[in-house]
Amino acid sequence: MKKDKIIISLAGNANVGKSVIFNHLTGLHQHIGNWPGKTVEKAEGTLHFKGHTIDVIDLPGIYSLSTFSIEELISREYIAVENPDLVINVVDASVLERNLFFTLQLVELETPIVVALNQMDMAKKKGINIDHKKLEKILGVPVVPTVATSRAGIFELMQTSVDVVEKGVGKPTKIRYGEEVETRIQKLSKMVSRLHLPYPARWVAIKLLEEDEQIEGRIRQLDPKIVSVARKLAEEIEGIHGHSCSTVITSERYEIAGRIAREVQEIVPPTKLPMSERLHALTTHKILGYPVMVAVILSIFFAIFSFGDYTSQLLGTLFENVYSIY
Repeated sequence: MKKDKIIISLAGNANVGKSVIFNHLTGLHQHIGNWPGKTVEKAEGTLHFKGHTIDVIDLPGIYSLSTFSIEELISREYIAVENPDLVINVVDASVLERNLFFTLQLVELETPIVVALNQMDMAKKKGINIDHKKLEKILGVPVVPTVATSRAGIFELMQTSVDVVEKGVGKPTKIRYGEEVETRIQKLSKMVSRLHLPYPARWVAIKLLEEDEQIEGRIRQLDPKIVSVARKLAEEIEGIHGHSCSTVITSERYEIAGRIAREVQEIVPPTKLPMSERLHALTTHKILGYPVMVAVILSIFFAIFSFGDYTSQLLGTLFENVYSIY
């Protein structure tokens, strides 16, 4: 179904090129303010694409959808409650496994997603080839390779995003945990589904097992028994694994992210860096950078004292000859 106005949020880790993509999309048509009642910066802008007016919200750079920080809480509430038409998950292709940990959490929120596999140029330089079609199949969502700094793939990213919104595709597949965790998630999901929450029942069940204080507080107001059952199930998992339930779930999520990364990545000899980038790497090296800086400064002093007098005499002679002519 064609929508005249579309709301898209950009979500991802810090320093993955999210703001670069935001600036390419919105240009000068953007507004920087604060989230209501918060001191966290809110960046939003507008673009027009093939007859659509698209509002873009650049969410804070975060690494999880827990509530350990105000940025995480803002992002989670916006995606789960405000329910944008689409989330573009910007991923750093050069450190795919680390970024997929956050992607899997977005998948659990069951929101329409398009993955922007950004910094593909850096991945290639590191000798990392990524089969984005295979990643697309595993996650169940479209994956678009991009290089934000050169605008590569930005048009394709927007075209794919609009297609997902109009055609209603892009709902990710469910991430399955180990048997002990999975059976307890399913048991809690059935109980939670009767409450008609703005969140997916499965996601709420996972958060209850992780003892998420905000979710526990909301569920306790509706049905305290569910929180008690969740605590008991979490204790059972702790008894089996010897670690807290939240640690077990986090560990399994990391394991899933690592397995996916290994399936879609191929390590090849890295591309030889241009001379300018090799010099940049040398001069900015945290150890070698200092002796290089000292060597450059000494070379400048040597050049000044070695050739300065000769150059001064040469210029003096030149000006004297010019003066004598006139």
